[in-house]
Amino acid sequence: MIELSRVRELAASESGLCVVSTSRPDGSSHATVVNAGVLDHPISGDPVVGFVVRGKARKLEHLRRLGRCAVTFRRGWSWAGVEGELDIVGPDDPFADLDAEALRLLLRAVFTAAGGTHDDWAEYDRVMAAERRAVVLVRPQRVIGR
Repeated sequence: MIELSRVRELAASESGLCVVSTSRPDGSSHATVVNAGVLDHPISGDPVVGFVVRGKARKLEHLRRLGRCAVTFRRGWSWAGVEGELDIVGPDDPFADLDAEALRLLLRAVFTAAGGTHDDWAEYDRVMAAERRAVVLVRPQRVIGR
């Protein structure tokens, strides 16, 4: 298994772009491109892969149902895949000990972990709230790559 430090490097080299893979209820694959990064879980402090999902996205429905996913980062021929169970934190997915203020800060933390910057954080917060964005935190159970 490779280390999450390699995942961090690949994420940083591609603006956090990666592919999240889940499955639909019929078993077919559902893959989408997102921005993600490595950060510490807000409760456990363990390193996780985090990304943000729009509240009405079909991907969020799949993630809720499955409770796990795979995230693949790449740069050239180098790649790393992280598989694991996940936590979802959002306005429609309350999480123990994380209130609305903690969610607001977590959304920012995931955004910056994925390489994002913003000139107007108040506007960022407004858009995240309006779109009912949720944070997905993947707890690595398997990290592979080359």
